[in-house]
Amino acid sequence: MVKLFKQHGFSLIELMIVIVIIGVLAIIAVPTYRDYIARAQMTEAFTLTSGLKVVVSETFAQDGACLDNKLEKISSIPRPADITGQYIVSVTTSDSGEACSITARFKKEQVAQAIQDKTVTLSMDKVSNIWSCHSNADVKYLPRSCTAKNVAT
Repeated sequence: MVKLFKQHGFSLIELMIVIVIIGVLAIIAVPTYRDYIARAQMTEAFTLTSGLKVVVSETFAQDGACLDNKLEKISSIPRPADITGQYIVSVTTSDSGEACSITARFKKEQVAQAIQDKTVTLSMDKVSNIWSCHSNADVKYLPRSCTAKNVAT
């Protein structure tokens, strides 16, 4: 008479299949998570520049000139090194000829690798007073408002 043994627990092949499935899920999830982190860190640039957009717009409307916070005489806005965040090293304002610009520069370290030392520039056209957005970072990390090139005032 053949005696059958009742199986207890999982077989080796079942455990290996579970490990392979977890590995495949990790391979898919890690790059997506990195992109998510970079996009989340990118939003800090827009948070820090949003207040300056109002000041730059008002100053241009009143004086017809763009602010440049690299100059010593400007007291209405902070110096570039004073406008920082967890991922942003500085925010500068300038007159680029045809537009008033605000540029946020990301840190070289402790930032998602995809946006390290990248910049986001918001520019207000002097004729139309419409804000546009430009960046040397990959478009997939920018918010939709920036990828459309026009930014709400």
